[in-house]
Amino acid sequence: MTADAGSLPTKAAPPPAATVKARHSLGARLAEGVSGGLLRVFLIVVGLFWLVPTIGLLLASLRAPEDIAANGWWNVFTEPSQLTFGAYRRLLENEDITSSLLNTVYITVPATVLVVVIGSLAGYAFAWMEFPGRDWWFLGVVGLLVVPVQVALIPIAELFGEIGIFGSIVGAVVFHVGFGLPFAVFLLRNFFAEIPRELLEAARLDGAGELRLFVRVVMPLAAPAIASLAIFQFLWVWNDMLVALIFTDAGSQPITVALQTQVRQFGNNIDVLAPGAFISMVVPLAVFFAFQRQFVSGVMAGAVK
Repeated sequence: MTADAGSLPTKAAPPPAATVKARHSLGARLAEGVSGGLLRVFLIVVGLFWLVPTIGLLLASLRAPEDIAANGWWNVFTEPSQLTFGAYRRLLENEDITSSLLNTVYITVPATVLVVVIGSLAGYAFAWMEFPGRDWWFLGVVGLLVVPVQVALIPIAELFGEIGIFGSIVGAVVFHVGFGLPFAVFLLRNFFAEIPRELLEAARLDGAGELRLFVRVVMPLAAPAIASLAIFQFLWVWNDMLVALIFTDAGSQPITVALQTQVRQFGNNIDVLAPGAFISMVVPLAVFFAFQRQFVSGVMAGAVK
């Protein structure tokens, strides 16, 4: 028997010519090009353009003062004999710069470590420990995030003067820790709260106390978030100038204040300022690239379930 002609399946009609033309329109081709190699080339060009000041500062720090006064740093590409490490040798002989570099380390490292340690403990307590007024205390910590640094400069300077730590490294460290903790507690508490409760309960059933649970279970899981926090805090303290200008004196000033003082006193000593500025800039860059993977993991934590 033959099937009825009306019951035979019919082929789908080809798409209209207008639809096919729209798929291959100029906008579609541009979108495909941008999402591919063209976008990568553009990003590379932007990255190289962003690096031009850094490269210029590096090359300027490797030139003699007379060459710097004569022409721009780009002339080293035609006259590579201008490159020399004499400016860095003179920098190491400048006691103000070398001592300020050490002061920067003395301020930045403790301020970063204390913020990470105290912020981690407080964040874990707010996330998983029960105590009276926990939520209200956390709201108070979050409220401190909106307090500008400039508002607290004079009152805290007077307080530090009364207790004898104004103008010292200790005073600068305490100020940075105090203003770094609200963000640290807020960030880590939210990260710790995402840890499965079952994992913590299983560790408690195995006999782990709160401190051991924090060190052995929570801290390894929170390594990306802690690394991100440490990078943020390190960069903020290392590059700070406002707090350092107020809370440090000539014997405790960091590199940012020392370079500003050199500019004010000796406006033409670019042979000292250029290598000093490059060292001040390259250290945080090295820290960022060293922990880049942990930083990206911490920023993306919680974005994908």
